[in-house]
Amino acid sequence: MINEFSVFRSIDKINDSTHLIKVYSPSIAASAKPGQFCNIKVSDNNFPLLRRPFSICDVNGDEIHFLFDIHGEGTRLLCNKKNGDTLDILGPLGSGFKIEGDYDTAVIVAGGLGSAPFPFLIKKLPANKKIVSFVGGRSKDLVLTYGLKNVFTATDDGSDGFNGTVVELLKMELENFSKNKIRIFSCGPNPMLKALQLFSIQNNYDCQLSLESAMACGFGICQGCPVESADGESYLLVCKDGPIFNADQVKL
Repeated sequence: MINEFSVFRSIDKINDSTHLIKVYSPSIAASAKPGQFCNIKVSDNNFPLLRRPFSICDVNGDEIHFLFDIHGEGTRLLCNKKNGDTLDILGPLGSGFKIEGDYDTAVIVAGGLGSAPFPFLIKKLPANKKIVSFVGGRSKDLVLTYGLKNVFTATDDGSDGFNGTVVELLKMELENFSKNKIRIFSCGPNPMLKALQLFSIQNNYDCQLSLESAMACGFGICQGCPVESADGESYLLVCKDGPIFNADQVKL
């Protein structure tokens, strides 16, 4: 874990509400792994008081990229940063996706802004792995495919791709990959992850879940992001023990 004063480089608008920022942060960039996150102090004063957690979307040399929607004062302040501004960033935090191992096809399943960690994952996957991406959203304008490969889409209202949930789409399309050994990498809202968790366990699929939570400290001191373990006998911390968990490791 590194506390680095990073330099804001640029901001790009991905769609009406989603932005991609790039910051010069060489020390964090050098040690980051796909699936990890950073806690960012979005202002130079004490408002907002708490840091905001952001998945590492990508790493390009000495730069870290973050993908986010504007929700509240913290992200609005971040969106208004200018080239050359300094950002106080803590990271990389948490566990990363496990990408080595015995599988042929990496299956990415994302809902909404859950697409954020996957451009970096795709870049770091072994070259011999096939990649297919399933992306869902409530409507077409909420489907984020930035940096993904071989994309299938699903929308609740049928405005783009399959009319239904991304997990329903996955169930239909996985028949086409039945000859391959797959590993599922997922991130998104809890209802999506819970449905995917059940499907994966029932069918004995290797599946990793990236959980979302408010993480004030980011490294386990505040104890503010507990998730119940699958055996019901203990609690794990999303920031420290996760945010990446095996599907059979936690109770959602």
